[in-house]
Amino acid sequence: MKIYNTLSKQKEEFIPLYDNYVTMYVCGPTVYDYFHIGNARSFIMGDMLRRYLEYKGYKVKYAMNLTDVDDKIINKANDEKTSTDTIAQKYIDVFFDDLAKLKVKPADVYPKATEHMNDMIELVKDLEEKGTAYNVNGNVFYDVSKFKDYGKLSGKKIDELESGSRVEVNDQKRNPLDFALWKKAKDGEPFWESPWGKGRPGWHLECSAMSMKHLGKTIDIHAGGNDLIFPHHENEIAQSEACCTDQFVRYWVHFGFLNFKEEKMSKSLGNFFTAREILKNHSAEAIRLLFAQTHYHAPLNFSKELLEASEKGLEKLNNLIDSIVEIKNSGKLEEDSNKFSFSEFYLEFEQAMDDDLNTPRAVAVIFDFIKHVNKLLTEYPSSKNLIHSIEIFLNKTTDDVLGICNVKENEKNNAASLEPNLIEILIGIRADAKKNKNFELADKIRNDLAEIGIILKDSKDGTTYTRKNI
Repeated sequence: MKIYNTLSKQKEEFIPLYDNYVTMYVCGPTVYDYFHIGNARSFIMGDMLRRYLEYKGYKVKYAMNLTDVDDKIINKANDEKTSTDTIAQKYIDVFFDDLAKLKVKPADVYPKATEHMNDMIELVKDLEEKGTAYNVNGNVFYDVSKFKDYGKLSGKKIDELESGSRVEVNDQKRNPLDFALWKKAKDGEPFWESPWGKGRPGWHLECSAMSMKHLGKTIDIHAGGNDLIFPHHENEIAQSEACCTDQFVRYWVHFGFLNFKEEKMSKSLGNFFTAREILKNHSAEAIRLLFAQTHYHAPLNFSKELLEASEKGLEKLNNLIDSIVEIKNSGKLEEDSNKFSFSEFYLEFEQAMDDDLNTPRAVAVIFDFIKHVNKLLTEYPSSKNLIHSIEIFLNKTTDDVLGICNVKENEKNNAASLEPNLIEILIGIRADAKKNKNFELADKIRNDLAEIGIILKDSKDGTTYTRKNI
């Protein structure tokens, strides 16, 4: 398996630090609002990478941070005349809710900034002792001139960087590029006690402290959006490696921007849709398929027309699953000696995913598979082995890895939609039995339905039914 490493600017063979164990950290949300569909791309593509590593047999420990103290949270709390804790908890709850709806597997750990203050304070103390950090009246800054490799991730050089829109300007800094490790508390802001006085951590500090706490000093994969390469991830490297000297991250993985009308989707530009809004009209599977059809590293121009095209593409997959369910429910499946391994499709799927998570190619393999097995189903319409082999392939690839379908859920939904029709058929048979004075059969139908919680009620207008728990 090869992954494009932003640090080396090339594809590299993926070799984790420990044989079959992978540590993976993905930058999570600042919890002050609903996350937009652009943020969802990072969460979903990170999820697909994690799922594929598990498909390959790795045990993955997956962490995603929750930034629950930040200027944006403070501003939101002030606007709504409530506490920062209330704002943070509200949007943590909706974050988890929306993530589940998008079929993103839960992380193993969701560290909160507010629960790791001691870890962050210890990290700043260590940097200060090493002479890499300096205190100015309760504000502690990282001195980028002390880290000779600063800029190695982004490719930027210190002498070429200027204070600008992406770099906070502060007269207390020795260098405009120096960044805050610890911020002195302002009046009315939440704060924590520290050796430098009351304050709170800088944004970059959080990810270093929390990832090292839960995943170790060196982690295998650190992922996030392209916009985090500089300064966030660059600064994470600087503070982490200055502290511990070990390599902080082995593979840096970055996801391309989601654009709207050729412009990066962002809250600051106001050209965004929340994931919650999109989920009202489109399925999670369609969103995931849309993202999978473009390579994770490339920009993607988002539109509702593309989402609708994804929904139509899913119809082919769901039609196949419905056909399988219908055949299984028909009772006509037969044991047979035919073997259907689909080894060539597994191989092509894995080759695509092994090539830097090439999900567009993997999706193409899935649709080729659908065409192939639809033909086989006409040749072997009652083959139990064929149905079983198709289900295994779909479960392993489209469900377990890509998350664009759920064979078991479709089967359950299909059964649920059949049940009312079957009950009405039995009510009709019972009515005919009563007309023919076959009261024994009529009573048997009533009693058998009652045993499974379907209670029949006869009236002059006909027979209705209700359900009860049994």
